[in-house]
Amino acid sequence: AHDYDKKWKVEGIIKQYSTFVPFPIKLEGDTINTVQAIWTRTKNEITDEEYNDFYKFVSNASDEPHYRLHFSIDAPLAINAVLFAPKENFESMGFGRVDPGVNLYCQRILIDQHSENILPEWLRFLKGVVDSEDLPLNISRQALQDNALVMKLRKVITKRFLKFLAEEAKRDSDYYLDFWNTFGIYLKEGVTSDYEFQKELAQLVRFESSRSEDGKPTSLADYVERMAEGQKEIYYINGPNRAAIEAGPYVEMFNKKDIEIIYTMEPIDDFVLNHLGEFDGKKLVSADRADLDLSKSGTDKKSDEDKEEKLSSDAGNDLVAWLKKTLDDKVADVIESKRLVDSPAMIVNPDGYMTSSMERIMAASRMEKGLTPEASKKNLEINLASPLIKQLADLVKSDESFASDVAAQIYDNAMIQAGLVVDPMVMVERNYKILNKAVGA
Repeated sequence: AHDYDKKWKVEGIIKQYSTFVPFPIKLEGDTINTVQAIWTRTKNEITDEEYNDFYKFVSNASDEPHYRLHFSIDAPLAINAVLFAPKENFESMGFGRVDPGVNLYCQRILIDQHSENILPEWLRFLKGVVDSEDLPLNISRQALQDNALVMKLRKVITKRFLKFLAEEAKRDSDYYLDFWNTFGIYLKEGVTSDYEFQKELAQLVRFESSRSEDGKPTSLADYVERMAEGQKEIYYINGPNRAAIEAGPYVEMFNKKDIEIIYTMEPIDDFVLNHLGEFDGKKLVSADRADLDLSKSGTDKKSDEDKEEKLSSDAGNDLVAWLKKTLDDKVADVIESKRLVDSPAMIVNPDGYMTSSMERIMAASRMEKGLTPEASKKNLEINLASPLIKQLADLVKSDESFASDVAAQIYDNAMIQAGLVVDPMVMVERNYKILNKAVGA
C-alpha cells in the first residue's frame, strides 16, 4: 500500500482509468490527462492527424491504421466508438496470439481494458475504444461476460464493423484486398467459429478462381453474378497453389464446360466453405465429391469428334471389376468417371462431407495429440478413354502381375494429386519395378 504515496504509481492509475474524463486531473501541479476523448466529437471536426495520433496512443503503434471506423448511435444502445484496423498482422509474424485491442468505457471511465467481451475473439486484431453510457459504472469483469447489455453491445458493434468492411470492399476493392491478405485469416476464423455473423462474413471472404487473375481473389457474390444460366451450385477445389490445382484432374471437366471453380489454397479454406454451406441460395460443393454431376451444367467446349474413343462397355465393366478386386484393401469403390477428360484416374470422397484437405488437417491434428490418423477409404474414378487405362485393360490379359503393380501406381498417383498420404517406400520400390519392366531389365 505504501506504493500509492509515490507519484508514478498514482499517475499510472489515473492514465489507465481516467485519461479521458472531461475535466483536467492534476497531480503536484501537472495535468495528467492530456489526451482527448475524440469518440465524443463529431467526425467532421476531427482531422486525420488527430485520428492517427489517437490510434498510436491506444495501440502503441508507430504507423497509421489501414481502416478506421468512427460511429455514434442512440438505439438500441447509446454507443460512441472509434475502431482501427492496423496495417500489420503480428500473429502472422510469429509474435504469438495477440490480446484484444479494444477498450470498453462508460462515460469516459475505463470499464474493461483489452476487453474480451465487447467483440468476438476473431476481431481481436482491432484497436480502439467503445463507450456506452448504458453500462453501469460499477460492473465487474465477471459480470461483463454474462451481461445482456454487453452481449447486445457486442452484436451491434460487430455487425456495424462488418457492414463497414462490406462498404469499403465495394468502394475500393484493391485496398480491401490489401486488408484481406493481411487479416482475412481472422474473418475465416469467424466463419468457422461464429454462426451468428456467417451471413455478413460470407460477403467478405475472398478466394482465387479459374476466372480471377493470379493473386487477385474474387468474392462469392461476383462468382454468383458470373454463373451460367441453369448453374445451381458454387464449386471449389483445394490445392497447395494455383499451378498445382490447374494441372490436376479435378478441374478438367470444369474447363471443358467453361464452369468457374474456386481455388481454396489455405488449409482452413475448405472448413470455411463447408461451414458456410451455401451462398445466395447456391450450395457450395467440393469438386472432389463422388456424387458431383456436371452433365447438365455449362457448355461443352469439345466436340464429339475430339473425344478419345473409350473402352467398350463390356471391357470397361471387366476392368472396373478387376480393379475393385485388386485394390480392395485400398478403395471403397472403383467407378467409371463421367468428368475426367485427359487424366487416367482421380480420387473422390464418397461421403460428400470431408474433403481431402479437411482430412489432411484432421490427420495432422490427431498426430499432434499422439493418436493414429484415421484414413477413410475413397472412391477411385477411372477414365475409360485414357490411353493408359485402355492399355491397362490389355495388360490384365497378358501380364496380370505387372498390371497389378500399374494399378497400384495409378491409385497412388491419384492419391498424391488429391493431396493424400501414401507409403513412400512402397511406392518407390514399385516405381523401380515398373521402370525395370519398361526398359526391359
